[in-house]
Amino acid sequence: MSTLAPMKLIFPITFLFLITIQQSKAALDAHYYDQTCPQAEKIVLETVRNASIYDPKVPARILRMFFHDCFIRGCDASVLLDSTPQNQAEKDGPPNKSLGAFYVIDDAKSKLEKACPHTVSCADVIAIAARDVVVMSGGHYWDVLKGRKDGRVSKASETINLPAPTFNVTQLIQSFSNRGLSVKDMVALSGGHTLGFSHCSSFESRLRNFSSLHDIDPSMNLELAQNLRNTCPKPNVDRNAGQFLDFTSSTFDNYYYKQLVVGRGVFGSDQSLFGDYRTRWIVGAFANDERLFFREFASSMVKLGSVGVIENGEVRVKCRVVN
Repeated sequence: MSTLAPMKLIFPITFLFLITIQQSKAALDAHYYDQTCPQAEKIVLETVRNASIYDPKVPARILRMFFHDCFIRGCDASVLLDSTPQNQAEKDGPPNKSLGAFYVIDDAKSKLEKACPHTVSCADVIAIAARDVVVMSGGHYWDVLKGRKDGRVSKASETINLPAPTFNVTQLIQSFSNRGLSVKDMVALSGGHTLGFSHCSSFESRLRNFSSLHDIDPSMNLELAQNLRNTCPKPNVDRNAGQFLDFTSSTFDNYYYKQLVVGRGVFGSDQSLFGDYRTRWIVGAFANDERLFFREFASSMVKLGSVGVIENGEVRVKCRVVN
């Protein structure tokens, strides 16, 4: 069985970062609700499962929601807060306008409030739901550490700190390192793109006028590039046009990495993982060994779920508004 290599990679980072959100020292526990709300995870699972039956986009959207929540201010459910006349919230920031599935978290929280009032945080609901959609789609189970509190601040302007689909590996390493996540974590968590869909705007810069030397991004498979040019013409009047990020987009598997090996990554940031010596060997390992990817993804999700956890927050009654 493949392993993640005995080598150590050292990355001298010489940049000053404006925002650093490190792993939290707050005490999280897999059994946090055993006494106060023992049915919490069952309620979340049933809600997510039922929603996914009616809307197959739910799993990818909830997994992406978890990433986007934890990357801004840590895992504090700030992504769920609605905008107000005085403040534009994260969910209305440009990268988050296509998130969707907020109603699923609202539904789970409503049921939890009836069963265990003022007990289960919205941040924990997102973390549990993210694990559940991975398992429902074919991935490995892991114990979700719980005990997060909900934040009271959410600013659309801060979504600029999310990793962009145009990032290169150096930029990705910096972004994940700011949050206490390693290169291995970054490559493993990128595998979440095995579920989901992207609109043309996130990758069309690779299809035309890519550089002074190349019309099309030379790292992209030419057949894929031509298909995407047909899907995303100029001008493009179909705002819903786009591409699944993985040909098995409803199944959690390692096909995403197999696509990168043959130049069929949709995002430039994804394809860059195979083009850079620092990450290429990890992509290859995950492409060759699905069980290895599943284990490392679960481990990295636990680490991501510990980013920026706050102890002095609140447990919202409704996830869209502060108490």
